[in-house]
Amino acid sequence: MPTKRRDIFSYFDDLIKQIEEEFEEMEREFFKAAEKGQVKTYGPYVYGFKVTLGPDGKPIVEEFGNVKRLGNRPLLSEEREPLVDVIEKEDTIRVVAEVPGVEKDNIKVKINGTNLIITANSQDKKYYKEVELPAPVDENSAKANYKNGVLEVILKKKESTAGKEIKIE
Repeated sequence: MPTKRRDIFSYFDDLIKQIEEEFEEMEREFFKAAEKGQVKTYGPYVYGFKVTLGPDGKPIVEEFGNVKRLGNRPLLSEEREPLVDVIEKEDTIRVVAEVPGVEKDNIKVKINGTNLIITANSQDKKYYKEVELPAPVDENSAKANYKNGVLEVILKKKESTAGKEIKIE
């Protein structure tokens, strides 16, 4: 009997069913804890995912928000993970992050090797994301702007010395 090839819609149906089951379990645990007076809240629960096609044609699902996974169990965090896009061109890398509800002065961006670390804190919203950059960058070239809840960081790639010709004397 031939094996049935799963299409992308079946994949999403299974993913959504699993998410629904996890949220139902979270809700049951929340109400049990509420009855005992042991409720710890972090504000609104934010969960989402972005789907892109990888170079091999298979879907890549990236989660964001303040609901993470610990094995098969959801783990809630005070910090939300913003939705981030990394756009690589020949000589630049552009990182676009959605961090709505915070002031520009409350956003910190740091480069640590090939990681870009975004931290944003306001009274009621906290964001944290470590973005692995696809190539080494010149830290001194970094330019960032923030408008309408969208942070954009543009970085120049470091020049590679691998192809430099050496003059023979």
